[in-house]
Amino acid sequence: MAEFHSKIKTIEWINNYSKMVDQTVLPYEFKYVNITSGQEMYDAIKTMIVRGAPAIGVAGAHGVVLYAQELAKENLSRDEFAKRLLEKADYMATSRPTAVNLMWAVEKQKEIIKNSTADIKGIVEELKQNAIKMENDDIEINKKIGDYGAEVVPKGATILTHCNAGGLATVGYGTALGVVRSAFANDPTIQVFADETRPRQQGARITTFELTMDGIPTTLITDGMCSYFMKKGMIDMVVVGADRIAANGDAANKIGTYTVAIAAKYHNIPFYVAAPLSTIDTSIKTGDEIVIEERSRDEVTHINGKIICAESVNVINPGFDVTPHELISGIITEKGILRPAYTKSIAEAFRL
Repeated sequence: MAEFHSKIKTIEWINNYSKMVDQTVLPYEFKYVNITSGQEMYDAIKTMIVRGAPAIGVAGAHGVVLYAQELAKENLSRDEFAKRLLEKADYMATSRPTAVNLMWAVEKQKEIIKNSTADIKGIVEELKQNAIKMENDDIEINKKIGDYGAEVVPKGATILTHCNAGGLATVGYGTALGVVRSAFANDPTIQVFADETRPRQQGARITTFELTMDGIPTTLITDGMCSYFMKKGMIDMVVVGADRIAANGDAANKIGTYTVAIAAKYHNIPFYVAAPLSTIDTSIKTGDEIVIEERSRDEVTHINGKIICAESVNVINPGFDVTPHELISGIITEKGILRPAYTKSIAEAFRL
């Protein structure tokens, strides 16, 4: 296993390119890749070299800068430059459909393109500085989420998490794992149960990788085991991330999260979602409106390149599911913990 520290930045703008951790090779190898063009960034998001809603958002912002740098080298009028760059930005936003942070970040960049009074060179610089600001803001936001979340973690708690909402899903600290990190800093008796998270095994490959490198006691379980351990009284609370949250609190997260929430409700275990306000999409009323990404059948039929089932079997592979707001004890944000009724508390959080 390669050495990892939670302070390492998952994604960072350096000079005129984006540097990011290649998450497709974890935990076998820990390496950075340099993304030097807009199309490379689109592909990096699409193929999950970069993953996790907050990190994808920053990647999208970087991608718009990369496209701007490319277009700035062409002999374009300022109006034509802006027109084509807006088209490229819209294309970047289609690289993955569920994580709203991507659309949010791209829209922030589009506002600069539309409203800037600078020349082409100036617009490129404004986009670059805005992308860097998003990086820095992400870390600070996640630390606030962690600190608010730590307040509801019982002493000596065992926290179950699903998928990876850690430093590698963000710029560097984490949302759900930010809560774990902040709680552990205050109480080193905290421990984590991590679902493996089929089919891409982000819990097994990435969450356990992060937490064990940070010295946080972690137990890996398969996705079907959570109810067993809940019944035995071995899990005290659940904290997960989110890729998009509707105005009523319905939350989309990695496939299998809904199942964990149902089990937690049955066993009277608090179920929290940790996410920045940029993950909340107030333009949609309920989770029924969230587009669920359908991914490749090979993710289900193959592990480490080897087929594990009959070749001709039918496969359906949704990347996410939606947990109804009724199953969520609280949404931990940088503005505090939002409680039911979520339609009200979410609206109030955006007014603060």
